[in-house]
Amino acid sequence: MKALVTGANGFIGEHLVKTLLEHGDAVRAMVRREQSAPPLKALGAEVVLGDVTQPGTLAPAIEGVDVVFHLAGLVKALRAEELFKVNEAGSHHIAAACARRASPPVLVVVSSLAAAGPAPNGQPRTENDPASPVSNYGRSKRAGEVAAVKFSRDVPVTIVRPPVVFGEGDTHTFLLFQPIVRHGVHAVPGLKPRKVSLVHANDLAEALRLAAGKGARVRDGGAEAEGCYFVAGDQDPAYDELGRLIGAAVGRRRVIVVRTPDWMNHCAGAASELVSRLRGQPAIFNLDKMREASAGSWVCSSNRIQELGFRVGRSLPDRLRQTAAWYASKGWL
Repeated sequence: MKALVTGANGFIGEHLVKTLLEHGDAVRAMVRREQSAPPLKALGAEVVLGDVTQPGTLAPAIEGVDVVFHLAGLVKALRAEELFKVNEAGSHHIAAACARRASPPVLVVVSSLAAAGPAPNGQPRTENDPASPVSNYGRSKRAGEVAAVKFSRDVPVTIVRPPVVFGEGDTHTFLLFQPIVRHGVHAVPGLKPRKVSLVHANDLAEALRLAAGKGARVRDGGAEAEGCYFVAGDQDPAYDELGRLIGAAVGRRRVIVVRTPDWMNHCAGAASELVSRLRGQPAIFNLDKMREASAGSWVCSSNRIQELGFRVGRSLPDRLRQTAAWYASKGWL
């Protein structure tokens, strides 16, 4: 198999490139800047320049590949329109470029649980539940799904919606590790117990391979659930339990859990967003993320992806230890 990975220099993209190469697949890695190329070339990938917001750059990247893994996207931005420019329009441009091929490749769109919304009534969300995103980020990812589905009469499209993705190289989940290592403190959003699904980037990469090779495809005008898959790890811990699991992973015997009410989280998110706009630099901790955090539990079922043979490689505690060891080896902790 020859695969194109958009957003290949990102956290998830690099894990996917490594996994594909380890399975003997030929990989073409698409990046926006030449400076991002050397690490991917060192892994053994062919690197091409392309930008999902610039449709004229995409045809050479897609030429000759069997599968396109579309990972390129924004998780934070100063304004909602920036999220839609990349997450919605970028998905449209990629799908359109695939459709122009005489023999279109399989297109695996890597979306997010945020596109579907929080767990209904606290029960793990399934692919048959209607999408109800609660944040600008979630709405932009959902719009990206819809944009790709419009081309599904010509392009074989599969959508994969991971929850929180963590692992070596991740700078976002690292923010949960840092205060636990330094102070033994874990902040939990909300006063009521809420659960969260997580998946390690290596396990997600394996799920993406399976979705490309064996997955069902969505149908425009049909049931999207047929070609949509959630993928999560083997545990859905409550936020407080997640802090204790991270504590165990970094050798902290005692972790102090601090619960903060939603109104306080919204105020903190708004303040962080104001500072970000004044600096002109988007931050992952913002009001949009606080809307997600206060919306309830974020858990999903992996039953459908397991029908393709998906199994996690290691347990959640093992994956957290693996991630913590990487952070420590790089001097992050």
